[in-house]
Amino acid sequence: MNTTDNTSGFRSGFVAILGAPNAGKSTLLNRMLGQKISITSKKPQTTRNRILGVVHGPTAQMVFLDTPGIHRAKTPLNVRIVDAALATLSEADLVLLVVDVQTPDKGSEKLLLDKLAQQKTPVVLALNKIDQVRRPDLLKEIELWSARFPFSAVVPISAKSGEQVERLQQAMEANLPSGPPFFPPESLTDLPMRFIAAEMIREKVIRLTGQEIPYAVAVTIDAFKEEKEGALVRIHATIHVERASQKGIVIGKQGAKLKQIGEAARKEIEAMLETRVFLKLFVRVQKNWTKETKALRKFGY
Repeated sequence: MNTTDNTSGFRSGFVAILGAPNAGKSTLLNRMLGQKISITSKKPQTTRNRILGVVHGPTAQMVFLDTPGIHRAKTPLNVRIVDAALATLSEADLVLLVVDVQTPDKGSEKLLLDKLAQQKTPVVLALNKIDQVRRPDLLKEIELWSARFPFSAVVPISAKSGEQVERLQQAMEANLPSGPPFFPPESLTDLPMRFIAAEMIREKVIRLTGQEIPYAVAVTIDAFKEEKEGALVRIHATIHVERASQKGIVIGKQGAKLKQIGEAARKEIEAMLETRVFLKLFVRVQKNWTKETKALRKFGY
């Protein structure tokens, strides 16, 4: 690990990324990392766990905690999801609040601001999706948000195109405490490859199936073995759904949908691992798993 001391002017800290569902938090994290570790989808509540990603710079190291979208939770699964997001506040040196200026979620945004008002951690605001709104509307949003909360900085960005993301990183760096890096230069995340592979499979299920599937799907890795001195990784994974009808959707006619999911996930996992991957997928019905404590624990929630 780099032993840079406090006198060098180096800054480091943990940054909790908070926002409403579908605000673009995971897209922004992947953009800053320059590599995908957090899954994305146009469907809300794609992220369920806290995802850690490390951004290394010449004068700072930012350790990002990407969290699930905060909303008024009703089901046991969503309660756990929101609790996981809010728990990151106790770990953070800085909060990055990401807001969708194109499609605001006023209920979730109020909930977030109420929570942030209860703590003293500095907050930087990223007004995301500026490529989707007219400039006069954006100026109004900047003025409106600046009056709602004492943000340390307000930066309009597009996580998708990368516009002003560098400026956002500079604003965050300026609000971090002085200190040495927490992770060595080669570190990207603290997540095991098995977890990321499972998330990539889950993302493909979400992207390639209908609306009822995302909330009812979990993925577990049954086997993850390196063969041929690392030239091949063999992965067996199970896609868990709640109903037989959902199993039929995931498998598709003559297995076509499952094959499509597997091929898309395999290519992405191969790019991550930089080696050939053999991926075998199974689909299993676990009735009402999103409502049962035992099943939620089994799937890591």
